[in-house]
Amino acid sequence: MAEKVLMKGNEAIAEAAILAGCRHYFGYPITPQTEIAAYLAKRMPKIGGCFLQAESEIAAINMVYGVASAGKRVMTSSSSPGISLKGEGLSYLAGSDLPALVVNVQRGGPGLGGIQPSQSDYFQATRGGGHGDYRMIVLAPASAQEMADLTIKGFDLADNYRVTCMLLADGTMGQMMEPVELPAPVEPSVGKPWAVTGTEGKRRHNIINSLSLVPEELEQLNFARFERYAEIERKEPMWESFMAEDADIVVVAFGIAARVSKNAVVAARESGIKAGLIRPITLWPFPKQPLAEAAQKAKHFISVELSMGQMIEDVQLAIRCSRPVTLCNRVGGMIPTPEQVLESIRSANRR
Repeated sequence: MAEKVLMKGNEAIAEAAILAGCRHYFGYPITPQTEIAAYLAKRMPKIGGCFLQAESEIAAINMVYGVASAGKRVMTSSSSPGISLKGEGLSYLAGSDLPALVVNVQRGGPGLGGIQPSQSDYFQATRGGGHGDYRMIVLAPASAQEMADLTIKGFDLADNYRVTCMLLADGTMGQMMEPVELPAPVEPSVGKPWAVTGTEGKRRHNIINSLSLVPEELEQLNFARFERYAEIERKEPMWESFMAEDADIVVVAFGIAARVSKNAVVAARESGIKAGLIRPITLWPFPKQPLAEAAQKAKHFISVELSMGQMIEDVQLAIRCSRPVTLCNRVGGMIPTPEQVLESIRSANRR
């Protein structure tokens, strides 16, 4: 068995990126994700990689665009306001069909907000984050171990589908220290014949570009891109189901909210209430299937969030509003307690 290392979630992301073959990181410090940059600032030079603290988040995302164009695995990370600054670059990456990993360790907002944990960037992540018609794969870890595992998974998905993948964690996940079993280094296996690597006189020039001035051509590019997104929706949804098979009350939560909710579900079962938890691991593609199946038996759903209610809309869409869905939430850097979630379960059971 591989040795476990006690690491912060942010450090687990950074080391996993190296193990996934990432040798290029561009970023800018912002709480609560700065440990990612600090860790890679020490590690990258020792392994022949490139760490660069850019002059701004805007510069960092455009450096990501350049390295991704060359077919190399590349990552940037930030926290909520910094991701907003990267928005245009995210759209350019999507428009050029470039794979990259973007990490958002969320803090409260809007604006500068605070430095405490939040999940209020859900809309921003799952609905694009920049302009135009596009999607990003969005992964939501709920432990330091998953911070590492989903980082590697994110690089693989990005390469397989030529899309940007976002790791969407809340500040708690970034700062929490837990034992992490680090995997063996992996070699990227996806060829990138489209990359700008120099022709050596053996092939035509590759061009990376998101500009298309002919409307008919841009339309076809978007249609083709969404065919790829549809394939992702069919093949890549991930979730965890906990005591949900016979649940009357189904709690839906991700990240730290899911860990809190799991304790509440256990307490509800001990008191005779048939509660269960469905934890989305991919926020896009959203795991609609398990929720739709649960709605055939359950009488009520509860969306537990560190926001004013964003994922709740996807829960309602997944079950086609066939059952009531209520919100259990805290915001501004506050986290729901197991007791608060349990009271929401009890309230739903009384209806």
